[in-house]
Amino acid sequence: MIKRLLFLAALSLLSFSCLVAQTEVDERAMISFRKGLGFNAPDSTFGVNLRLRMQNRVAMNFNEDLKLEDIEARVSRLRLRFDGYILGPKLTYYLQLSFSRGDQDWDNTHVPNLVRDAMVYYHFNPKFYLGFGQGKLPGNRQRIISSGQQQFFDRSNVNANFTLDRDFGLFAYYSDKLGGIHYNLKGAVSTGDGRNQLRTDNGLMYTGRIELLPLGRFKKDGDFSEGDLEFENTPKIGLAAGYALNQKARRTRGTTGSDLYENRNLQSLFADIIMKYQGWALYSEFISRKTDNSAFTYNPADSSMSVHVVAGHGINTQLSYCFPNYWEIAARYSVVNPDHEIRDIARRDSYYILGVNKYVRKHLTKFQGFVGYRNQQSHLNMTADKNNLLLVFQVELGI
Repeated sequence: MIKRLLFLAALSLLSFSCLVAQTEVDERAMISFRKGLGFNAPDSTFGVNLRLRMQNRVAMNFNEDLKLEDIEARVSRLRLRFDGYILGPKLTYYLQLSFSRGDQDWDNTHVPNLVRDAMVYYHFNPKFYLGFGQGKLPGNRQRIISSGQQQFFDRSNVNANFTLDRDFGLFAYYSDKLGGIHYNLKGAVSTGDGRNQLRTDNGLMYTGRIELLPLGRFKKDGDFSEGDLEFENTPKIGLAAGYALNQKARRTRGTTGSDLYENRNLQSLFADIIMKYQGWALYSEFISRKTDNSAFTYNPADSSMSVHVVAGHGINTQLSYCFPNYWEIAARYSVVNPDHEIRDIARRDSYYILGVNKYVRKHLTKFQGFVGYRNQQSHLNMTADKNNLLLVFQVELGI
C-alpha cells in the first residue's frame, strides 16, 4: 500500500513538472501563410517554407492532313519545394523534388532523378551571397524563370536544345547600382555533367551572366516572371548576356541529353531582353552552342555508330497582353537552326504558338489553352518537310 502511494505521488510530481515545463517553454512552431506554408521556431533559429504545385496537361498532335498522330495526357510537373533558414537569415537553403516521370530525366538516365535542386546559401551582405550544391546555372533567362512562372505550357524548343539547365557546383551572386542603373552579376563553377551524377571527370564548367536594369527594378522581380501580371506603371526593361565553357562534356547537350562516345569542349553564348509596361510584355532570347572539335563522336567498337553534339543556335520571341481581369493573350515564335555539320541529320525546327491564359491567383493557379503550328525543315532535297498542328490545354495549381 505504501509503495503504491509513493508511486502515485511520484507520478503526480512528474506530471506537474512536465506541465510546468510546457508552460515555461512552448515548443510549438509558429506558422506563416504569406507564401506557401511556413514554420518558424520560437527562438528564430530555424525556419522552413513548404510549397507544392502540379501541372496537368492534355496535348493533341495532328499531321498536315489534320489526322491525329498522338495524344499527350499526363501530369507534366509535380513539385514539392522546401526553403528556409538556419540560425538566421545569413544561412539559407533550397530543396526541390520532382515526382512526375517527365520531370525526372528517365529517357536519358533510366532512373528516377527526384532531386532537382539542393542548395545551401550564405549571405555575406544584402548585395553578395554564395551558393553550394545542385541548382540552375545562370544561363538563359527562360530556364532561370521557374516553370511555374511561364505563360506558355512549356519552355521553347530553343531552351530545350541549348539550355545549360542544372549542375552541381559553387555559385556566386552580386547585385548593386551604378549611376542609376541596377545590375546583377552571376557566376558558377560546376562539374558540367548535369544533376545527380555519382562521379565526374576532371573537366569543369565555367558560367557567367550579367543583367542590366536601366529603367529600375521590376515589381516583385517581374523580370523573372513571364507576362506583365503586375501592370508596370512605367516602362521596365531587362538586358542580359552570358557565356559558358563546358570542358570534357559527356552528354549531347552538355548537362543534359544522352551520352557521347567521346568528350567534347562546348561553348555557349546567350543573350536576352525583357520589357513590360501596363500589361504588355515582350521577351526574346538568343542561345548558341558550338564545339571546338567535330560534333560527331563514334563508337570505338563500331565506327558506323555515332552520337553528335546538339550544336547550333536558336531564337525565341514572345509577345503578350494581360487584361485587367487577368485574361491574357500570348504569341510565340521560336526557331532552332542546327550547326552546318549536323544539318544532314537535324532539321530546322520552328514553332508558331498562340495562347489564351486565365490567371486565377496569378501564376499560382491558371488555366491555359494553346494552338500551335510546327514546321521541321530538312536541308536535304530528298527529305520532305514535316508539319504539325498542336492543341494544348493545361491547368496549374500551386501554393
